[in-house]
Amino acid sequence: MPIGDPYGSLEELKERLNIVDTDDDAALNGALAAASRAVNQFCGRQFQRTDTAEARTFQALSTGLLLVDDFHTTDDLSIDGTAFADGDFALEPLGGVVDGEPGWPFWRIRGGFSGRVEVTARWGWAAVPASITEAALVTAAEVFKLGDAPFGIQGVADMGFIRLRENHRVSQLLAPYQRRVVAVA
Repeated sequence: MPIGDPYGSLEELKERLNIVDTDDDAALNGALAAASRAVNQFCGRQFQRTDTAEARTFQALSTGLLLVDDFHTTDDLSIDGTAFADGDFALEPLGGVVDGEPGWPFWRIRGGFSGRVEVTARWGWAAVPASITEAALVTAAEVFKLGDAPFGIQGVADMGFIRLRENHRVSQLLAPYQRRVVAVA
């Protein structure tokens, strides 16, 4: 899945919403795109990937730590023009494992850094986590249905207006993938 693609397909979203015609395809695709970008913004990262290496420049936080965008492989990895070799730098998370779950990309490089550092890598995740796809599809369905809820009011019940609110389950699905930057003094 290339960078910029939605995290779910039109067919998956239509199945969820029990839509069989093509009348709403443009609106559904818009909802998928908006939901996928919202996932990226909430998490502070994107989950698709590039298949070719691309150079990006980062500012070293200290002489020993460089925080970079997620990258999914050491193939074609180079740091300031020098091809990566095991032992030159330490990539984290170690082994691509976070909280016992494999498949995470690298986003920290430990080594001797100062100033701006150019890193060439295949950016993104090797595979989009299932929780990310689920959160995007749930959010896309909600975004699509917002057309039926003007001013955030979904309907009227005996006790008054029924208002829409943030989806707690989506937040739970995405929380482990939020990128939190910790300042180091």
